[in-house]
Amino acid sequence: MNTAAIDFPHRHAAHCESGVVANLLTHQGMPLSEPMAFGLSGAMAFAYLPFIRIQEMPMIAYRLPPKAILRGVAKALGIRFHEEKFRSPEAGEQRLNALLAQGRAVGAQASVYWLSYCPEDMRFHFNAHNLVIFGRDGDEYLISDPVVEKPVRCGRAELSRARFARGLLAPKGLIYYAEGTPARSIDEAMIRKAIRRTGRIMRAPLPLVGYRGINALARKIESLDATDLEAQRIVGHVVRMQEEIGTGGAGFRFLYAAFLQEAAQLTGRAHFNEFAERLLAIGDDWRMFALRAARMVKGRDAYDMLALATLLRGQAVQENDFFRDLGASLS
Repeated sequence: MNTAAIDFPHRHAAHCESGVVANLLTHQGMPLSEPMAFGLSGAMAFAYLPFIRIQEMPMIAYRLPPKAILRGVAKALGIRFHEEKFRSPEAGEQRLNALLAQGRAVGAQASVYWLSYCPEDMRFHFNAHNLVIFGRDGDEYLISDPVVEKPVRCGRAELSRARFARGLLAPKGLIYYAEGTPARSIDEAMIRKAIRRTGRIMRAPLPLVGYRGINALARKIESLDATDLEAQRIVGHVVRMQEEIGTGGAGFRFLYAAFLQEAAQLTGRAHFNEFAERLLAIGDDWRMFALRAARMVKGRDAYDMLALATLLRGQAVQENDFFRDLGASLS
């Protein structure tokens, strides 16, 4: 059985979840950019969580947990995303086919490891990847994955395996779509509220969250023995969590800067552009930290844990100052 493809607006994005949310809502009649979706959700963050393990390494997150963007945007705009999970791949496939037959595009959560259209060096066991399924052609599904350039096709068995992968953040076949139309339009009050929320997270009085979490990671790095292979693996893991998994540290800062630029245009508040420039510089410094660490991992420079920790502490100071000043500018 073939299902005609929906005319879905595929747009390349910096991050999967923010890209999917923006593209789904645009498809349903509310034009929304990825930076605005990310900013309104209040999902930018930092957390160093050594008690949560990713491939036996500590969790280092540069945003709130999966689905925070989805639910944050829904709350801001006064809409609801209908979400469904399934006990079996058969039930999940049957429901997906029924929705596609109705002409509905749906967001889905999947493991990037089993998606063969992704470059092999980018396929790892990460179960919180988001994409849009917008049609079916025989035994293939039509996919709008915002982190690839163009729509792609994905075989039935392959997509099922990705949607029902096991492990941390197991998707359990999750599919979702927006119900109704937004109850509110984007205005200055909404933007100010979202900015304040992000500021509270980044300056939270919690030892492993926000700028304090960056300092906690710095202390961990500084305590490592540069000659220990396990310590060197941790440095490599920090780089990978920042630069390869999701949008990473610098990428989320660049995305939030784009949100501030759009906010300046929407509200007429030129000072948002000035803060965007500051955050772009902070993002550049995150990239420099990653470059310094990557050179050590690749053997081009000797491991220098103190130098890496010093760079991280500099990032903590910058981000604390940035969100303090941005919040003060709203009063």
